[in-house]
Amino acid sequence: MHISLRRLATEADPDALTAQRLKRVESILRKLQRNTQMSLCRMQDIGGCRAVVRTVADVYKIRESYRRSRIKHHLANEKDYIQQPKISGYRGIHLVYKYNSDRTETYNNQQIELQIRSAIQHYWATAVETVGTFLDQSLKSSEGSEEWLRFFSYTSSLFAHKEGTPPLANAPNKSDLIVAIRAMADQLRVRDTLTVYRNTLMITEDHEYRRAHYFLLLLEPEAGRLEVRSYRSSEITRAAEEYLEVESELTKKPGAQAVLVSVEHLDSLRRAFPNYFLDTESFLGELDDVLG
Repeated sequence: MHISLRRLATEADPDALTAQRLKRVESILRKLQRNTQMSLCRMQDIGGCRAVVRTVADVYKIRESYRRSRIKHHLANEKDYIQQPKISGYRGIHLVYKYNSDRTETYNNQQIELQIRSAIQHYWATAVETVGTFLDQSLKSSEGSEEWLRFFSYTSSLFAHKEGTPPLANAPNKSDLIVAIRAMADQLRVRDTLTVYRNTLMITEDHEYRRAHYFLLLLEPEAGRLEVRSYRSSEITRAAEEYLEVESELTKKPGAQAVLVSVEHLDSLRRAFPNYFLDTESFLGELDDVLG
């Protein structure tokens, strides 16, 4: 599915960003050990794929391309969070497919979720995750600080106005949103807070980036540290083993997070997962633009 998503996304937007996130399950390792020739693109139950394109129109182009496509996989669920944003303010298109193949029935009915977002929607979503990481609160699930939740729901609605899509149903009008967001940004010291998050992060990485296809990111916000490990395509078994080891240690490190991802190019890593790098610069740039 990642391959088809990358193809359709670049047809809609030549500069589209795509990435694959691998699920935190022991079955990844077990399946790879049983079949060393298996590639991740055939393991349809391992997680989700994400595409980030320039505009909302590009998002809908991808959705329509999937609707017209002849892929054998079955569309199990579709959520349009652009027309009906989540209560948190999250916006994007989610497509859930069930794998279907006449030749490889072993994987039939296993699911993978496709997330399709515009650039602004992506900046917003990853900023929410960044703040949630430092507060150790699930802001993206509408849990945690009421002040930050209100700030992000309001900014989502203001971004929706910019993109010409529906804001949250209970959101103030555009002019009142601008006034309220400016006040909340001052009260929460949004720019200073997000800048401190990024500037205090120490990044340690290995030296195999150029030949890598998989990346294991381990973020420890309390320690202000991000560890990036890279793996070649042939090293997926080792990557999965180390992922499981890291996952088993997370409970000992408050707020720590880990993810194993696959990206097409090295420069896509930070763009696809800026929240792990505590990078909210694009979000702040868009916020400045809409506030004027």
